[in-house]
Amino acid sequence: MRKKPSELDFEEYIRQVEPAKREKSYAWSTAIGLQQVDGLTPSDYLLEVAKKNIEGKISLNKAQALIDSYYESKTERSDDKDDTEEADKVSARIAQILSEKSFNFSPSFLIAIHKRLFEGVFKHAGEIRKYDISKKEWVLNGDSVMYGASFELRMALDYDFEREREFSYSNLSMNEIVRHLAFFVSRLWQIHAFGEGNTRTTAVFTIKYLRSMGFKVGNDIFAKNSWYFRNALVRANYKNVRKGIQQKPEYLEKFFRNLLMGERNELKNRYLHVDYKKVKDKAVIEKSKPNVAKKRSKNVPVNVPVNVPVKTSPKDRQKKIIIALSKDSHLSAQKLAEKFGVTDKTIKRDLLLLKKQNLITRIGADKNGYWKVN
Repeated sequence: MRKKPSELDFEEYIRQVEPAKREKSYAWSTAIGLQQVDGLTPSDYLLEVAKKNIEGKISLNKAQALIDSYYESKTERSDDKDDTEEADKVSARIAQILSEKSFNFSPSFLIAIHKRLFEGVFKHAGEIRKYDISKKEWVLNGDSVMYGASFELRMALDYDFEREREFSYSNLSMNEIVRHLAFFVSRLWQIHAFGEGNTRTTAVFTIKYLRSMGFKVGNDIFAKNSWYFRNALVRANYKNVRKGIQQKPEYLEKFFRNLLMGERNELKNRYLHVDYKKVKDKAVIEKSKPNVAKKRSKNVPVNVPVNVPVKTSPKDRQKKIIIALSKDSHLSAQKLAEKFGVTDKTIKRDLLLLKKQNLITRIGADKNGYWKVN
């Protein structure tokens, strides 16, 4: 029975002896897997294009051109489609970058990767962020890592790159090498040079850097454990003395030990939760875990109190919007966005869809009116 595109297993290509197919499969599986860190899922069309490239029917340039033209021809837009478009375009670009042999260890190369991945997707692709951010993290009970200050991001990048460039790996054991690499990558990620797409950019740069050092990096660990990779970066950079929580680089080191040393450490996200060792029934944490695959962790201004957002699918969220409006008909799009942990743009699309379905009606002006639930 022929598999549907969404069910295609890249492992079948990776297991093949033919090196070209295997390398392309690694690149595509990693590219697609990395979208999970922002809760994105590529379309079936992207998987069909990836399969054609792996089988040698089209080049990577042709694959990327097909994806770009596919979305240029689409006229209808919804929040889900926008997310899918981002996932498809960025996946194709990651696959292409990972298939290239070029590399330069410099902040400018890191910035260039971000620009290539997100040009036409994010407004500020390839630009260092000019504002401070915080991110609500499930593993931190809604708290945030302290990210680099916007006024010194370029200086921080230059400093960390210079220190790494001067570091000598001579006569180090693999344990020491892994420990140092985990430290460098966690520092690079914590600077958070970009407003969005920082983890995906860091992962692609890391793979390229490790290859430049002679490591035969199997990309599949990033594909299968991308969310663990991000949570491990969070724990490596989070410290709260008042709560007795220290930075925990060992989670990231386990990831790199699996990647570079072939170990099989168990990479479970629930182990990274700050309360994991405090509860008797550890299944409680897993049960309370939000569906992180639905939406990316949004940037919020640093002076906004951090609360764990409610994670819902679009349909579930729209149902809850109706319930919320039936209780308070004067709720604004901004208040609804805060309530459901999404952007104002997403909520406005939800409201427009509900209006088209005649489930709600706007009474009065946008500023002083209210919502009527039909």
